[in-house]
Amino acid sequence: METQAGTQVETQVGTQVETTYYDHGTPAERWERAQQFFDAKDYAGAARVLSGLVEEVPEQTGPRLLLARAYYHSAQLRRAEAELRIIVERDPVEHYARLMLGRTLQRQARHEEAERHLRIASALAGDFPQE
Repeated sequence: METQAGTQVETQVGTQVETTYYDHGTPAERWERAQQFFDAKDYAGAARVLSGLVEEVPEQTGPRLLLARAYYHSAQLRRAEAELRIIVERDPVEHYARLMLGRTLQRQARHEEAERHLRIASALAGDFPQE
């Protein structure tokens, strides 16, 4: 029994240290840390930092967009979609969020739904079909 209790304490303490690491620092420091994780292709690590940051500053597009990208690259497509939809609802002309939303929907085999967002993203970028 003591071993099991000791293991539980170690697990809880380990989780606390881990959580503190990802949530530690000012929003600017966490933003920088998240970008470093993302650049190192540690998308899950970036998402752990960014999820707390997005809760703290929900009105900022940058952290939410990077969180969506981290979810996308770590194949958490439903989560990526949810974050991208929030961005597009707030700012319908956010080109990159539209593009990412279209690609996220494509990866979920929701091609008809994706096509609408990809067309809007193309139009916003000025990519019109040549006739």
